[in-house]
Amino acid sequence: MIHMQKRKLGKSGLEVSAIGFGCMNLSWAYGPPTDKAQAIALIRAAFDRGVTFFDTAEAYGPRMNEEIVGEALAPFRDQVVIATKFGFDISPNGEFRGLNSRPEHIKQVAEESLKRLRTDHIDLFYQHRVDPNVPIEDVAGAVKELIEEGKVRHFGLSEAGGATIRRAHVVQPVTGIQNEYSVWTRDPEVEVLRTCEALRIGFVPWSPLGMGYLTGKITNSTRLDPSSDLRARFPRFTQEARAANKPVVDLLQNIGNRKDATPGQVALAWLLAIKPWIVPIPGTTKLEHLEENLGALEVKLTSDDLRQIEEDFAKIQLHGARAPEDLLAQIDVGAKLGTRSL
Repeated sequence: MIHMQKRKLGKSGLEVSAIGFGCMNLSWAYGPPTDKAQAIALIRAAFDRGVTFFDTAEAYGPRMNEEIVGEALAPFRDQVVIATKFGFDISPNGEFRGLNSRPEHIKQVAEESLKRLRTDHIDLFYQHRVDPNVPIEDVAGAVKELIEEGKVRHFGLSEAGGATIRRAHVVQPVTGIQNEYSVWTRDPEVEVLRTCEALRIGFVPWSPLGMGYLTGKITNSTRLDPSSDLRARFPRFTQEARAANKPVVDLLQNIGNRKDATPGQVALAWLLAIKPWIVPIPGTTKLEHLEENLGALEVKLTSDDLRQIEEDFAKIQLHGARAPEDLLAQIDVGAKLGTRSL
């Protein structure tokens, strides 16, 4: 039985399980939606195994994911931390119409999310993507008002750069930054992690398993259905890129062979070893993968292991950008620095 460790997100005092649960792909993004009853059962299985940090968003589904998370966690709502997000303009029929972080829209989304999540407060409310048309000070001010009203407890930003984080933090202290970060996506190392450490802000890597690639279960022959799997659009998930990037999985497997661990467990253990205020949120639709992910807590990487990962990774030339151009355009300046790919 895995002994769940706890971590605090920076100086906020918000304590969560050392590994969280990213709920997105239960209803959206990486294949057909999971049956609702099965999704609820998996979230509750995660709680039974000690997970207390659950991540969702209005955009996932859209809206459907929050409903599933709300129903699943209702029986033990006061024992968990729920994070959700605002920042997109989504029509009533689910059409994405761009970014929208105007203060009045933030407050409207908060009210709707509270209803879907079956709760009277959101523990951590992230801006999903930085809106270039709304000053970040106005965004932070709107969330500050929600915190003063008791509807939100903590403020976060997703895919934000260092300068944006600092400006927001002046208005309302930021508890968590959620940017993509993993063995093969190192962009936060350029400025974001340093900013988090300086301001004592927690860091929550999304896609800590490289959208599944770092587990070794996605090969160059794996078929990704473009009708239901966003990865089919991603440059790193072309057949050619998957074949060319296999050395990344191999380096994780080489470490895993010594640790009796899978490549995915090594990838998560690497994140846990970097800083005590980093909390990865891997997602899955299968119980066996959930248990594998949590098994990363038992994998202890030495300084020699970490040095080997860095040395081996430095020899690899990644193929493919981490996201398509239209999605990269939504990422804040400073959050997309340092990409190393062909």
